[in-house]
Amino acid sequence: MSDITAPSTELASLAAEFDAADELAALRARFVLDDAVYLDGNSLGALPASVPGRLADVVHREWGEMRIRSWDESGWWTAPERIGDRIAPLVGAAPGQIVVGDSTSVNVFKAVVAAVRMADEGSGSGDGRRDEILVDATTFPTDGYLAESAARMTGRTLRPVTPAEVPAALGDRTAAVLLNHVDYRSGRLHDLPALTAAVHEAGAYAVWDLCHSAGALPVDLDEHGVDLAVGCTYKYLNGGPGSPAYLYVRRDLQPRFDSPLPGWTSHAAPFAMDPAYQPAAGAPRGRVGTPDILSMLALEAALDVWGGGGDGGSAGAGVTIESVRAKSLALTDFFLRCVSAYVPEGRVESITPVAHAERGSQIALRCDDAGDVMKRLIHQGVIGDFRHPDVLRFGFTPLYVTFADTERAARVLGETLGEMG
Repeated sequence: MSDITAPSTELASLAAEFDAADELAALRARFVLDDAVYLDGNSLGALPASVPGRLADVVHREWGEMRIRSWDESGWWTAPERIGDRIAPLVGAAPGQIVVGDSTSVNVFKAVVAAVRMADEGSGSGDGRRDEILVDATTFPTDGYLAESAARMTGRTLRPVTPAEVPAALGDRTAAVLLNHVDYRSGRLHDLPALTAAVHEAGAYAVWDLCHSAGALPVDLDEHGVDLAVGCTYKYLNGGPGSPAYLYVRRDLQPRFDSPLPGWTSHAAPFAMDPAYQPAAGAPRGRVGTPDILSMLALEAALDVWGGGGDGGSAGAGVTIESVRAKSLALTDFFLRCVSAYVPEGRVESITPVAHAERGSQIALRCDDAGDVMKRLIHQGVIGDFRHPDVLRFGFTPLYVTFADTERAARVLGETLGEMG
């Protein structure tokens, strides 16, 4: 980083030009926002303006007046698959392959155990058994905990490796590989197409965690032959705190998907109350228990900001995931430019890759006293977050973050660090 070389008026004017040319600018009005610069959408997305009214209707009319009839008449029962089909275009999946429900953690467990069980079908027992699970060593801790539990449950060995080490670590012992598309701490985007191909070449199954990519950049699950994927909906999909996660099972694998959590709503005849379990066909076999209707329908309303869905990469009328990605890269490029101009030399170091092909939708800056710095930024209306021990994390949600927000965040950061010495 260098000393401040560009006056704020120059970069502020440039931000205004970028905002005037932004084809997504009108989407900001679809969210409930204030004067703060909100750069923490990679932890909790902003509230879409359509959600409060929809929830009020669900509570007062569907629950309050219709009561039990709403399972059928209001479509509560089919919500997990219906909303899954709304998410599908955002991750490059055809309809019928995503079911919404449970948490990301629960879905990670389902997916990893199911992947190992599918690997068992082709390997038999004895020396030819695929007895190892690879997990991203840099993953969010919960993924590691769940992978370790899945390994114990299935009698496998868990082997943590970095994504870069995966190709060399793969072999005929590998049953499944659990990877993150975007690293939660650094914002590094991993090569999903190449890593998935390498996993398949080794005869194993790929499970991807999309929490920090879905809704911010193209994923193209179908195109790249991903086996299983999971993701949350409260970050770039703006579903609200604790909103239900989703599970993707590639269509040709659905008949073989053997969930370790067979619940009554994933039964082929759920209301028959048969003591013997018979899994439903298709994506519904990823369900477990009764859907969390209030959170689920809040998520459905939140997805209205994208439009009505669409084919391929379309995220809805006038909004494509490609245009969202283009703005994300422009915002993060501009933020790095502003940081370079405003922040005193040597005070921060970006740990997010510069290359677009390796960058998610956040910028992570290593900084001394990062926890205290972030508290000061938040007090001044620039909201990011802190990751132990020394990382300032700024998430850019292209649907509502502006270039003016971006310039202001970098300027306040520079001023704050200058005052702290």
